[in-house]
Amino acid sequence: MSDVAVIGAGPYGLATAKALRDRGLSVRVYGKPMGFWRDHMPDGMLLRSGPDWHMDPAGELTFRAFCADPPDPIPLPLFLDYARWFQAQAGIEVIEEELHALPDARFVVAAPGVGYFQHRPEWATDEVHTVDYVDFADASGAEYLIVGGRQSAYETAALLLEHGAARVDLVHRHAPPRFAEASWDFVDQHVQATLDTPGYWRRLPEAGREAIARRFWEVGRLTLEPWLAPRVVDAHVHIGEAHMSADGHVALSDGTRLRPDRIVLATGYKADLSRVPYLPPLATPALDEHMQSVARPGLYLPGFTATADFGPFFGFVRGAPAAATLIARAISKH
Repeated sequence: MSDVAVIGAGPYGLATAKALRDRGLSVRVYGKPMGFWRDHMPDGMLLRSGPDWHMDPAGELTFRAFCADPPDPIPLPLFLDYARWFQAQAGIEVIEEELHALPDARFVVAAPGVGYFQHRPEWATDEVHTVDYVDFADASGAEYLIVGGRQSAYETAALLLEHGAARVDLVHRHAPPRFAEASWDFVDQHVQATLDTPGYWRRLPEAGREAIARRFWEVGRLTLEPWLAPRVVDAHVHIGEAHMSADGHVALSDGTRLRPDRIVLATGYKADLSRVPYLPPLATPALDEHMQSVARPGLYLPGFTATADFGPFFGFVRGAPAAATLIARAISKH
């Protein structure tokens, strides 16, 4: 039996496996390598992350070590190539097995992809979420309504238009985003503070956490990448909400009535551990200062599920090396 079982072979799972192996622990990794990225992100997608975002807690197998002169922005296939290289260089073997219960191990690290956590408006029935809509082969000549206003919404709009969609409308509640260069460098100090100060995020005063959340809102939602701007000039943007009418039309807050061929939900994600088939019922998702479940000691939950207790930084690849370090530190002491 291995010392640790890691479930999930995305950035958080692979980073944690590397950190544990670097400390001499035996690890078994379950999942599909970069499965969410491969199966739930469309061809042609460009990443918001920079070349300094990587998966190695040791700071050796970095993206820049893999690609010394990366393009800007970084295409999805290039980052997938990096992940494949990282896994090979780290000697991490992945058991591609779908689990329905926790494996037999003293410690388990569960890093489920956000695909489990798609958020859908109350009125939504069979509308497709961006997490499941990655093939635009049928877009030509069709009319679309995209609900949401983040990067994924606007990039989906761009890809649909480039695949020949006849019309694309977007509706979201916040003001139209600006298209400009945005820096995520402010995240670094908080990620480092998480490593230096146990329980850093929860120790911050409420006003401090709110200020960081506002910064994320400004950088992540109100500002989108400048290379998107020329690709969405033909999209129709509406500010407000969408409601389904009894006659089958969609009524928007600005008075527009649409009857699109397809509605795409770009409405984000909300952590709900009950949706993860291999996890036991957990009375609370609360984590201790090492990302260990309070309700089930020995179970660690990095990544998107940790954002409530550790801050929004851990919903991004940027936080993967730090999360892996926290967990490996804790497990190696036992």
